[in-house]
Amino acid sequence: MKLKFFLFAILGIIATAQAQNSGSVSGKIVEKSNNAPISYATVSLKENGKVVTGVNTDDNGDFTFKNLALKSYTIEIQYIGFRKYVGSVILNDNKKTATVNVSLEEEATQLKGVNIVAERSTIEQKIDRKVVNVGKDLTTAGASASDIMNNIPSVNVDQDGKLSLRGNDNVRVLIDGRPSNIDPAQLLKQIPSTSIKKIELITNPSAKYNPEGMSGIINIILHKNANTGFNGSYSGGITFGETAKYNQSLDLNYKTGKVNFFGNAGNNFGTYFNNGNIQRLDQDVVQKLKISNDNDNYLYKVGMDYLINDHNTLSFYTNQNKSSGTGIVNTDIDYNNGDPNIKNIYQKSRYQGPNQTGTYNLAYKHIFKKEGHTLDFEGNYSKTAESQDANFDTQTTNPANAVNSVIYNDYIHESRKLGTFNVDYVNPLNDKTTLEAGAEARITRTDNDYNTSNPSVPTAEQISNYKYDTDIYSAYVTFGQKYKKFSYQLGARFESYKVAANLNSGQSKFDDDYITLYPSAYLTYNLNEKNVLQLSYSRRVDRPSLEQTKPIREFSTPLVTSYGNPELRPQFTNSVEVNYTKTLEKGSITAGVFVRSINDQISRTLSPDPNDASGYKQILSFANYDHNSAYGFDVSLNYKLTKWWDIQPAIDFSSIKQEGVVFQFDPATNTSSPFQRSVTTSAFNARMNSNFKPTKRLSFLLFGFYRGPVDEIQQKRNEMYKIDIGSRYTLLDNKMNISVRFNDVFNTMKFSFDGIYPYPQTGQFTWESQTVYLGLTYNFGGAKIKKLERKQREDNTNQGGGGMF
Repeated sequence: MKLKFFLFAILGIIATAQAQNSGSVSGKIVEKSNNAPISYATVSLKENGKVVTGVNTDDNGDFTFKNLALKSYTIEIQYIGFRKYVGSVILNDNKKTATVNVSLEEEATQLKGVNIVAERSTIEQKIDRKVVNVGKDLTTAGASASDIMNNIPSVNVDQDGKLSLRGNDNVRVLIDGRPSNIDPAQLLKQIPSTSIKKIELITNPSAKYNPEGMSGIINIILHKNANTGFNGSYSGGITFGETAKYNQSLDLNYKTGKVNFFGNAGNNFGTYFNNGNIQRLDQDVVQKLKISNDNDNYLYKVGMDYLINDHNTLSFYTNQNKSSGTGIVNTDIDYNNGDPNIKNIYQKSRYQGPNQTGTYNLAYKHIFKKEGHTLDFEGNYSKTAESQDANFDTQTTNPANAVNSVIYNDYIHESRKLGTFNVDYVNPLNDKTTLEAGAEARITRTDNDYNTSNPSVPTAEQISNYKYDTDIYSAYVTFGQKYKKFSYQLGARFESYKVAANLNSGQSKFDDDYITLYPSAYLTYNLNEKNVLQLSYSRRVDRPSLEQTKPIREFSTPLVTSYGNPELRPQFTNSVEVNYTKTLEKGSITAGVFVRSINDQISRTLSPDPNDASGYKQILSFANYDHNSAYGFDVSLNYKLTKWWDIQPAIDFSSIKQEGVVFQFDPATNTSSPFQRSVTTSAFNARMNSNFKPTKRLSFLLFGFYRGPVDEIQQKRNEMYKIDIGSRYTLLDNKMNISVRFNDVFNTMKFSFDGIYPYPQTGQFTWESQTVYLGLTYNFGGAKIKKLERKQREDNTNQGGGGMF
């Protein structure tokens, strides 16, 4: 008995001595984007590069190490799809406990797939961009990316689907940071809103990005997933307007071992209507247009990621876009001015043609041992084939009611090939300094064939060919440092640009070749944890696009024909911005002010047709204006008033001084003369997104939009406004959402204008803005297979690597 008592006493003394000379480390791991706890993350303690011990976080993201020797350790935290965290922990006699709370940032190259989105959208200001994290309130806005864009601060979408940012349509659209060979207006209509994770508004991009786009870049980031096993998502919807429009998409993801397969398919189809009315006031000529587009679009994507090891990843995907449609434009022109030669013109135009784009992407990523030290190689090739078979039937009625019919056909075929290769290198020289560098080659080849014929006059056939090729080679470097409350980044991009345009094998040529420097600079000052101030500068360019330069008809009515201008010059912009972000207890507020200096601005022109003796016909084209300046601001608030009610108001204002040549018609001489005109064009937009959540499963939304009138150099655009309402219901353990939205409740949206040059005229266009959208999304497959992931992580920890897979 005495022996047992003696042994217990000895063990108690040893345990007490160990407790007095040992330490502990504890902490919590959360996601940086939303502070959600991360369960089953791997936490390892290392000494001299060797693992001492390791644990997994619990369901609340918490972890604890006990009975640790009083030494210096390296702590590593890893979780699939997030950047690895590496830090240091020092335990000594004066500090026997340590707390390590870490917010893990999502890895930019995490695997593709689908995720369940948050309830409401949030806005955050980063060093070079504003990030809109898309929640279920935005996905309720409509079926596609195009439908939800008008809900995003500073972004507008017109009736044709064309985007503008801060009042300017010179904006570049990227998908997951990559350019697409597909027209942005068409592409956005094919991306399901439920596939979007966040939208980045890069209004003053750094030298790391290609310099195109005066107003900046809109980068749409799709959902990505690192879930083991098979999972996916289905979304479908119906939009009720004059006729029903349908959309659906299927996203699939399968990950096993070191290989991840992903794919998605989507389509939308339906007929869209747009009616217009244009009246020339000095001649009392009325032009009525009825436009319908019957479209059928398909978008496929298939790819895989292969994780060679913890430091090397190889990825491949192909994107296939196919669309076909029929557009009908009926134009009825009434001459009420007593013209003795003509009484009425009626033209029926029909446009048909398939479009197809195939994209192939191969990427390799190397992750060095040092955190954040990476090297990326990427090659991308895309080919587009677009055909348009147009038929024009023009019937002219004279005062004697005699009808003369003229029929002619147009055929346009366009092929475009785009090849890019780029390398990007990132090296954190230390915990406060980062160096980035890269190079890129972009080769574009386009070939356009145009054939017009009159069946009754075979000899009148005209054939044209237009080639437009560009070669762009560039290299960039950026250098950034952090110092206490300050951080800065300086960068420069050197670019060699060459363009060659050729009409009809030398009939008309245009060449340009130049080397340009595009600098950028950012300065950020953290006033405190809740207030951040930033100053930035960049130089950018807007190069003439193929559509802006090709001297081939884009569209035609009896009074208006659209052509490009092969001699357009690039438009250069110097931009300075100041942005401010304040974090509130229940939300955040962001504000920005910008000033731009623009040289050779590219703008639309409307001028009399020099080949028309009657004085009625006009040419719609493009031209370079003189030096212009612009300024503006935007403010957005994201605030949670109560547990069940949050609001997201936003306003933006932009003003630009336009100077250019306009034409003024003189009815006495039946001629037009050009003159210089200057005007200050200002645009104001306001939005209010309000979300109500009375129960855990049921929510309602109210959205209001207002766009103020705009004076332009040739016309005045009138104000536009609307109100939307919607609701969403969640069921099946948040796997299914059913949403409904009533757009433009009071049917107030319309585009109208009053023109002065070259003729006094007024017009209005109305489209199917008043619609009802009914949508459903369903997420299926397993969530994270925790037991398998845990076993994999424990195996890695036991092996001393602590790797991701």
